[in-house]
Amino acid sequence: MKTNMEDIDKLIKETLTQEEAKFYDKLDEQNVFEMVGGLFQGKNKWIMYLMNIMTLIFFGLFVYCTIQFFDTDVTNEMIKWGVGGLVFLFGVSMLKVFAWLQMDKNAIIREIKRLELQVSSLRGRMCE
Repeated sequence: MKTNMEDIDKLIKETLTQEEAKFYDKLDEQNVFEMVGGLFQGKNKWIMYLMNIMTLIFFGLFVYCTIQFFDTDVTNEMIKWGVGGLVFLFGVSMLKVFAWLQMDKNAIIREIKRLELQVSSLRGRMCE
């Protein structure tokens, strides 16, 4: 299957201009670290910085609640600190899910751009 994909990529690159071929190469699959780096690019990068700051704050509050939970012997306070810790842990989890969804969205957009380029390339070949 890999050779078939390589053949298709080679065929597409042959029909593209040099500029389009460079763009096509940039749309190749990314590893996890490249995807995480991609979150901090574009016009919505400020929201990712904000989300990461909030994640750190929530994690710090979770650690604080956990420490307070183990420092007390009163049952009612243990319940309060335990619930507080769970709320902040859920907050961290939800912010991480948001980041993973953004990475998935970026991967889908990249694939759509690849498809657009392939369709454009095919149309150029059919019109000749």
